[in-house]
Amino acid sequence: MRSSNSPQASGPARRRVAVGATAALLGLTVALGGTLATPAGAADGATLSGIVLGVGSNESQRTVTWYSSTDTAQKVQVVPTAQLVNGEFPAGAATFDALGAANIASSGGFNRHATITGLKENTAYSYRVGTEGNWSSAYSFKTQDFEGDYDFLFYGDPQIGSSGDLAQDQAGWQDTVDVSLKANPDAELLVSGGDQVESANNESQWNAFLAPDGLRQYPWAATIGNHDVGGKAYEQHFATPNTDNSALYYKDGATSTTSGGDYWYIYKDVLFIDLNSNSYDEAKGGGDAAHTAYVTDVINKHGNEAKWKVLVYHHSIYSPASHAKDSDNKKRRVDFPTTFSKLGVDLVLQGHDHSYSRSYLIKNGGKANPAEQPGAADVYPGPGGVLYVTGNSASGSKYYDITTPDSSGTTGAGNGADPLNPKNYWYNSVQNQEHVRSYVKVQVRNDKLVVENLRSGTCAAPNSDAAPCNNTPAGQPVGSVVDKVTVHPYHGDKQDLQVNVPNPAPGEFGWTIDGYNGLVDLGTAVEKNGDHFEAGGKINPILVSDTRRSLAPWSVSANVSDFRDADKTFSGSYLGWTPYVLDGGAGATAGDPVASGYDGNGAGLSVSRGIGSAVQGHARGTAKLGADLDLKIPDTVAKGGYRSTLTITALSS
Repeated sequence: MRSSNSPQASGPARRRVAVGATAALLGLTVALGGTLATPAGAADGATLSGIVLGVGSNESQRTVTWYSSTDTAQKVQVVPTAQLVNGEFPAGAATFDALGAANIASSGGFNRHATITGLKENTAYSYRVGTEGNWSSAYSFKTQDFEGDYDFLFYGDPQIGSSGDLAQDQAGWQDTVDVSLKANPDAELLVSGGDQVESANNESQWNAFLAPDGLRQYPWAATIGNHDVGGKAYEQHFATPNTDNSALYYKDGATSTTSGGDYWYIYKDVLFIDLNSNSYDEAKGGGDAAHTAYVTDVINKHGNEAKWKVLVYHHSIYSPASHAKDSDNKKRRVDFPTTFSKLGVDLVLQGHDHSYSRSYLIKNGGKANPAEQPGAADVYPGPGGVLYVTGNSASGSKYYDITTPDSSGTTGAGNGADPLNPKNYWYNSVQNQEHVRSYVKVQVRNDKLVVENLRSGTCAAPNSDAAPCNNTPAGQPVGSVVDKVTVHPYHGDKQDLQVNVPNPAPGEFGWTIDGYNGLVDLGTAVEKNGDHFEAGGKINPILVSDTRRSLAPWSVSANVSDFRDADKTFSGSYLGWTPYVLDGGAGATAGDPVASGYDGNGAGLSVSRGIGSAVQGHARGTAKLGADLDLKIPDTVAKGGYRSTLTITALSS
């Protein structure tokens, strides 16, 4: 994206100062920015639907995905919201071409996606999809600081349609999104626990899932669940960054008939890695071994680029309900934890079991500290300690009740009881099931992660699977805390130092007339060769200052109006100049000489000519620009005292 920096208030800034040539007045103007216009074009007739905002590779990117009824070339158009005029996008709005293909037959139409890049921090943006003459409605999102603290929200299984009442499932999901974003308007990511819908290729369910406008205003970091994997609609609806779509990361290696893939991205201080846990059996595809190799590779390459490492996948390996004893989850419980501990993973977010749990700190498949107490408000992982969290239903469409521990052991794949709290599984510090919708808020801070499970509903509708509900609105109202824990990072035997470095002032680009800016008097023109007059002089120097950290290019140019004395005139093309740099700095180089139009019928300074400029990456500082003026006019010009206005234009990227 491109932006302009001005030394003035918004809009073109004007300075008028007296200069002159043979009693000539030279006015000066600096102009930045551009005009606005409404894009036009022939409509292609496509119906555009299913628009969803997604995460990009980092905080300066977003993806946008949508459906189109026709197979036409389309794009995303995006602009800072402040540049809209009466809701219209300017002609210069940035566009990003879309990719896509035909949908599966049951979905109909075509899928499209594009990646928005070059976003600036702390900026509100508006975007739309389509093509000239056939745009979707406009939607908006905002960026925040690209460094430092932030919050993200995690949602367990909406699974729209699982209750059998599609409208009520949609209403519950809509309410959770609305409640969570109203309570956390500055949250920066919405992270999925998987199972967006009940039936992988049911577009009515997908439409209900995509109904909340929050999914077009905040980036959705999609995770594939077992109910999403059974077709290609998941991949049609979500474009994810840095995705490996190798057969290793698909259930049974079936890339043509299922959705899948592993992906990663870095958002500020967190490296997120998202896995398709439907692929777990090495005998039928890549399985857990492929996932652990993927996580190892990504962390080895990118782990040092972030302070925190967060994994996300659907099938919870430490959960409290019936899926806790599934054979596939027991297998993952053996395959994953040692690798995650070795790699320094901090937090694992999971779904699938439609109940809430927060594990003890787990190291190499066992409880890291046997003395850690149930429900501790603060935990200190030590080397290899990992916190695992399972999200409850975010829509209220389906809840699973907590199950009872058995005698299968208190490490590895076992589901034995916690010696400190025998009603819980050995691995869970907190287990909760109220049959009430909830979501998880994660606060990312310099030296801690704060994880909260928050109620987004009560026993009242919309809550499709409410019975038996043991929540009371008075005792546990919407927004109240189910569980909260602060994770303090391990510093070992060293003493770490922390310092926050704020964003530097962006700096400014500007110019002034150096010294007293009076009349530039070229005196009385002297006749030459019996056919023309000549006069010369110097402009008052222009002082350019550039303190911007962006080191962006700049240029200063000028053009002159016709010379006028009452109703007598002659063309400004007769004025030429030779620019030079009086004092070097700010990367300044002089513009090319321009001959008087008298020599060869040229345009002279009647058109804009450069007096000085600097390229991208130049040093910050100041420069002083000057120019020798060369005026040649035909002897047919009537006697008089003529004045003109020199307009100086400064441009910066």
